[in-house]
Amino acid sequence: MFKRIILFLTIVFGGAFLAAVVAHSANTDVVDFGGFEPGTIVVKTAERKLYYVIGRERALRFSVGVGRAGKTWAGRAEVEGKYLRPSWSPPDEIRRDNPRLPKLIKGGASDNPMGAAALTLRGGEYAIHGTNDPGSIGGFVSYGCIRMHNRDIRRLYELVDIGTPVVVQR
Repeated sequence: MFKRIILFLTIVFGGAFLAAVVAHSANTDVVDFGGFEPGTIVVKTAERKLYYVIGRERALRFSVGVGRAGKTWAGRAEVEGKYLRPSWSPPDEIRRDNPRLPKLIKGGASDNPMGAAALTLRGGEYAIHGTNDPGSIGGFVSYGCIRMHNRDIRRLYELVDIGTPVVVQR
């Protein structure tokens, strides 16, 4: 009888913990996902999904916006920087396409496309970041960065460290 009670409590509280993790973000699911070590971020560009591997064969799945046609990339990287409310300096390519952009948009500004947080990759060339345009999530919308809802990037920011491996697949 005691073993049944322990099993019941384990199921109830284990399920409650899992439900709390999922409830933290409306766009997050815990899904079956294999082939990568726990602690790895995997972006599947064609799906417009980001997976954070949380255990053997399990991952948190987030909806994301990804690079538009001609701006997508694939490969491996690592998280090189973590920033809350980052300022943004448009790269040269973006400034050429949008010459009216200021040289710097302060962190927290309503027009700052980096949103609530950013995880920089490849020397700052790309980032996984929040957005001030939540309607862009799920689309092919960026110059190669991975966009997340601000609540989702805050969650991912809490989970990862500098050096976290990132795999981007087309």
